[in-house]
Amino acid sequence: MDLRFAAHNTHWQDPAAFAGQDPHLRRLRLQPLAHRSVLVDQLPIGVPGIYSLGGGRQIGKTTLVKQWMELLLQKGIPPERIIYLAGELIDDHHALVRIFSELPPPTGPDQCYQVIIDEVSYIRDWDKGVKFLADAGLLEQVALLLTGSDLAFIKEARMRFPGRRGTASIVDFHLHPLNFYEVIKLKESLAPEQLQALSAPSAADDWPLPDLSILYREFSAYLEHGGFLTAINDLAAKAEINAATFATYSDWIRGDILKRGKQEHYLREILAAVVKHYGSQVTWNGLAGDLSIDHPKTVSDYVALLADMDALFVQPALLEDKLTAAPKKARKLMFADPFIFHAVRSWLHPSPDPYTSLVRPATADPMWIGRLVEATVITQYRQYYPTYYIKAEGEVDLALVVENGFEPLEIKWTEQLRPKDLKQIAKYRNGRILAKSRQPGLINGIPSEPLPLALLRLGARPRPW
Repeated sequence: MDLRFAAHNTHWQDPAAFAGQDPHLRRLRLQPLAHRSVLVDQLPIGVPGIYSLGGGRQIGKTTLVKQWMELLLQKGIPPERIIYLAGELIDDHHALVRIFSELPPPTGPDQCYQVIIDEVSYIRDWDKGVKFLADAGLLEQVALLLTGSDLAFIKEARMRFPGRRGTASIVDFHLHPLNFYEVIKLKESLAPEQLQALSAPSAADDWPLPDLSILYREFSAYLEHGGFLTAINDLAAKAEINAATFATYSDWIRGDILKRGKQEHYLREILAAVVKHYGSQVTWNGLAGDLSIDHPKTVSDYVALLADMDALFVQPALLEDKLTAAPKKARKLMFADPFIFHAVRSWLHPSPDPYTSLVRPATADPMWIGRLVEATVITQYRQYYPTYYIKAEGEVDLALVVENGFEPLEIKWTEQLRPKDLKQIAKYRNGRILAKSRQPGLINGIPSEPLPLALLRLGARPRPW
């Protein structure tokens, strides 16, 4: 194997020392809070096929696959059968095919290589190489895990490798930032028995609820650091988020956009427009009218790229009779995590101390906090359901498509609710309100529940990867 890959394959020399020598696992152990995703236990072991792991930048995909490699070693997989390849070190599909052609064949029918190609989209024409390897039979005893920060590569895998993915029931995995439940568990904010009791599905004998002060305090912190482990650890260690942490994420967005041949000044304008209209209904024509960009399609192209990078989420309106997106209605644009919102604003409004000058004021402002809460709820529910908003005579913030129907949810982070704000959701028999109040009840006859508690219970469910 090429020595260029040796730094990330230290298990070849000393499997027992892998956790201490690997650069990613070593850095993780130096953090105050070290997260282990449940995905580590869901990835394939010994089942040949072509698998994908997608997710945005800086959320820990590489660390996750290193934890998976550690698990493989613990389960007795021979170290020489576990191979990590960094995509940025492989020029094109010819080089990729050559690497696989040099692998010695497995000695037995039950033996299988576990190969990771991290950030596969760095490899020019990577899909051609993988298709050739599959068609040539060189992947018959390989569990090939492809990772990428551009979610479009998962669509490519589905389209280009039909019938070649293997026999596993799940072949595509999506790593999101930590949800609210995962952060509570990571921080050990609640005792295990409290966390288990609160995160269990609601039942009649659960009411009245215990004091939820810790849950609300942690939700306020979540609106600052989101699900990004570096920001979480910054706050845990120093009670603030380092300026470098904001810059790291915003630099990745800019770098990935530039790598795709796009213009930085257009990106700045579009991100500024997203922040300005945060959580509001917008059309491409409406956004373009505020910008120097002449054509609405240019705006939609940039937004699609940001969505593929898992930085932005585009929430369409719901066609209630068809349970699909309404193509002619306006959309809502929001960042996929609260920390992305703060990182983007720190780039748009440079400051030596973004946490003090931008984050704290935003999370203390009733207007911004309401928008952040709504976006946070929507982007966490969208990990479990197809999500839309409803626009009819009135508006409903969130509609979850469930089986053959939909469940409407209104998101309200205010002390008082006006009847006119609930006019539309009152039309649905199964409507619910996720509210700032700390006890469940009825608001204008509509069932309500504490919003942080609803997010906790949502995040405790297994994700449909």
